[in-house]
This record gives sequence, structure tokens and C-alpha cells, in this order.
Amino acid sequence: MQTNLPMKTLSLLLFVLLALTDPGYAEVRKFPTSDELRRELGAKAELHLDQPYAGNANPRQMLDLYLPKQRAGDKPLPVVAYIHGGGWGAGDRKRAASMMAAQAASGNYAGVSIGYRLSAEASWPAQIHDAKAAIRWLRGHAKEFNFDPERIAVWGGSAGGHLVSLLGTSGEVQELEGDLGEFTKLSSRVSCVVNLCGPSDLTAPLRSGDAALQEDTAITGLLGGPLDKKRDLARAASPLTHVTPDDAPFLTAHGTKDERVNFSHAVNLDAALKKAGVPSLLIPIAGGGHGIQGGPELAGRIQQFLDLHLRGVKADISSEPIPTQTPPAK
Repeated sequence: MQTNLPMKTLSLLLFVLLALTDPGYAEVRKFPTSDELRRELGAKAELHLDQPYAGNANPRQMLDLYLPKQRAGDKPLPVVAYIHGGGWGAGDRKRAASMMAAQAASGNYAGVSIGYRLSAEASWPAQIHDAKAAIRWLRGHAKEFNFDPERIAVWGGSAGGHLVSLLGTSGEVQELEGDLGEFTKLSSRVSCVVNLCGPSDLTAPLRSGDAALQEDTAITGLLGGPLDKKRDLARAASPLTHVTPDDAPFLTAHGTKDERVNFSHAVNLDAALKKAGVPSLLIPIAGGGHGIQGGPELAGRIQQFLDLHLRGVKADISSEPIPTQTPPAK
């Protein structure tokens, strides 16, 4: 496997990749402030933090932008944008700071971390309206920051995986666009999607066994009520519902023993995309749970996927299952 990032950067991506998909991560970590990020990452990347994309001062409706200190070339940069997880009710965009700064430090990409309103503040479809407004903001500011508005990847884990998957399948679906921000006439389409253990069908149980028979508080919190009364809303909120042949290419990685979001969500989404003729790569993490534990092999495959679809770097990306790796101590 060949990648275009140095091992030090790849190792950093691996560590953050593991941390971002740890189901308890949002609750146990204190997220850094903008000032702390400037001190910690300012030498690695050019930071433009707390950018409001929705035309207001809501801190959840902001994004952080990381640009290279030294660009690999003079062409506009492709963009890698991360959306955090946390059951739609927890988490923070600052959790992806190190990973997006690492993308920028390679000189090949602009890194972005997108925040969105959590379910306690606003019910669905606020979250996808926010995500789409953020993508439109990136297009609207592409000339200012010299990045390419036609090469935008989205990457997310768990609830973030759901949101990026929906971005990938719902381009131009008007009822999901919303009217936030100043760039409502621009497209919210994306170039490719990296989905880590995201739910694909909100009408289906996320858990397995007896837990699947109980009300899922993450889903009811997101939808603003129980599933049996919000089934139409849940269907419209499902990436699987919107699969069409013009969707963005997907890479999905998912633990085969995931007890929070059943592996079947990945299998069904991958099958639907392939049936529609959309390039889709499903990488099972053999025996893995909800925290993606694919080690450096998965980190490398993700980077190959981004390099292929954003920079045209040819690669034969394996879809072979990856054995579960032990996460590093935190």
C-alpha cells in the first residue's frame, strides 16, 4: 500500500481516527478552545477558526478551516471536510482539529471541521440543513481561500457518518437543502464520501438483539419523537432513501461486531450504491465494534481514496477485511 503522507502524519491520522469513533469519546474529553488550538496547531497549519456559515453567531453553526503553511503546488486546493459524531446529541467540531491540520500540513489539502446543531437544540432536519449550508459556504469562499469548489470530500464517523452519507446521496434534494446562509443558490453536492460506521436507514434498528426492540434515544432525540410517529421523517433522513446513479463515490468502513450501529447498515448502503452504479468500497473491520479499529491499514486506504477522488492519484484500494486493531491508550 502506497500513500502520499509521511508516516508521522499517517500515525496522527490513525490516532485521531480511532479517537473520533470511540462511542464514549464525546463524554470523556474536554474539547480544546480556539486559543488552545492556535497554540497547539498554529505551527503546522494556517488556522481560520470559528467561521460562521449560517449567517449568525451560533457557535454550533460554525466551521474551522485549516490551510497549508506551504502548498504543494499553486493550483486551488481540494477540500477534506470532517463532521463529528456523538449520537447527534454530543461532540464538537474541535475534536477533528489535529486530523484536519494534518491534512493541511501535507500541503495537498484544505482541512475543514464542521459543527452542527445538536438534537437538544434543534430536531431534524436542522442537522442536514447545517451540513449543506457549510458545504455551500466552502464553495462561496473558495476564491478567497484558493481552494477548488468542485473537489470537496466529506468524512465522518457514527452520527457524522450518517450526515456525510446523506450529503453524498442527497445532492439537489430540495427538502433537505434548507435556506441557511448567504450562498443558497450554490450546490451542496460533494465529490466523495468517507463513512465510518454511520447509520444508513433510520427506520431500521441501529442496535442488535434485545436492544433492537427498545426505543433508541438517539433516534428519538434526533427526530423529536418516537419512531412509530416519525417514520416518514426517519425515511427522508436516511441516506439509503436517496441513492441515485449520480451520487458521490463512497468508502465505508464498519465493524462487523458493532453493537451500536449494526453492520447491516453498511452492507445495505454499499449494495444500494453498487446497484445504482455508484463507486462504493466497503471495508469490514473484522470483529470490530463501534470504535473503528482498523489501524494504519485503514488510515492508509482512506488516504488513498481521498487522493484518488480529489487529486487523481491512481490506486488499487483493497476492500479486504481488516482485522481489529487495539486502540492506543489515551
